[in-house]
Amino acid sequence: MKRILQGHYITTTTSGESVEAFVPNPLPPTPPLEWTAELRSKFDQALLAIGRLDSVSTLLPDTSLFLYMYVRKEAVLSSMIEGTQSSLSDLLIFELDQEPGVPLDDVQEVSNYIAALNHGLERLASGFPLSLRLMKEVHSILLAKGRGSEKTPGEFRKSQNWIGGTRPGNATFVPPPPEMVMECMGKLELFLHDKPEPTPVLIKAALAHVQFETIHPFLDGNGRLGRLLITMLLCDRKVLHEPLLYLSLYFKTHRKTYYELLDSVRFKGDWEAWLDFFADAVIATATQAVETAQQLVNVSNQDREKITGLGRAAASILEVHRALIEHPIATSTSLVQKTGFTPATINRSLKKLQHLGIVSELTAQKRNRIYSYSNYLDILNRGTELPEKE
Repeated sequence: MKRILQGHYITTTTSGESVEAFVPNPLPPTPPLEWTAELRSKFDQALLAIGRLDSVSTLLPDTSLFLYMYVRKEAVLSSMIEGTQSSLSDLLIFELDQEPGVPLDDVQEVSNYIAALNHGLERLASGFPLSLRLMKEVHSILLAKGRGSEKTPGEFRKSQNWIGGTRPGNATFVPPPPEMVMECMGKLELFLHDKPEPTPVLIKAALAHVQFETIHPFLDGNGRLGRLLITMLLCDRKVLHEPLLYLSLYFKTHRKTYYELLDSVRFKGDWEAWLDFFADAVIATATQAVETAQQLVNVSNQDREKITGLGRAAASILEVHRALIEHPIATSTSLVQKTGFTPATINRSLKKLQHLGIVSELTAQKRNRIYSYSNYLDILNRGTELPEKE
């Protein structure tokens, strides 16, 4: 449905230039959303897909192991959208205190993302509301170290920013001026708390994401926090009991369409086209997550069967295997710390796992060797190296 401009412009001066900054209307949209039978059906499918994803824990022998890696995959993808060059393997090596082969700031940025998400979810689980204060807390961790740490982490911006272009005058989009940020965010917070009226949670997540990106309340990290907001909202409202839905890969793959739809909402009021895209993203992402979980379970079960066939040595090797599921890149030292086994036991286990084709060595050196649970990591890596399709 085409409406009119979903906000108004304010003339402001920044970097010596006079520009038109866009101030969005508060949510929900006016006139109300047009719920066609097709759009309603799409959201029904999306909710069913989320329900299947939420029950994925029944497939997993240990949900926490899957979550540990899946969150890291999302952190890599979300940071990739912002231009980092860190891979999942780089992050895992970084967490082992080994030197990754990419700029430290890139890996630090991904690591911050994980810490920020965990903080947000822990606060929500303790009963703290999804609020502006929580968004600031999460943002302060997101930009705590590395690139962006000088961009006032945890504070709404006090200067004008812009999106695209080399300066405000040729920018693709100029968000609200800094003096309007608090008012805009305050109205978004009310919407999140069902004021002026209740909104179904999945629709709320879709609308709130656009509004947050349009306000662009921080100097840096808006994209990552805007995507985190979707997951946090779904977990807060118990649509998901574990943080398993991440739309970064879908947004990355369909990046051109994603940005076009954000502009279409702002300037034409076509919320319905955005909602259709968002529902497609949820369906595709949730379905893929379930398939990934099934593939990981299958690989780990097949490998456990191979290990069990080794006889008396199997017990200790199974423990090493389990440690590799939690952290698919490891050193003998990290495995000693994780399992409590002696270095000799770990080294014997790794040799057996290499012989079975389960583990491969990433380094060709006598000391500080790094090992990879290759097949498991390959499944998790799918999508993180995708070229842009559009």
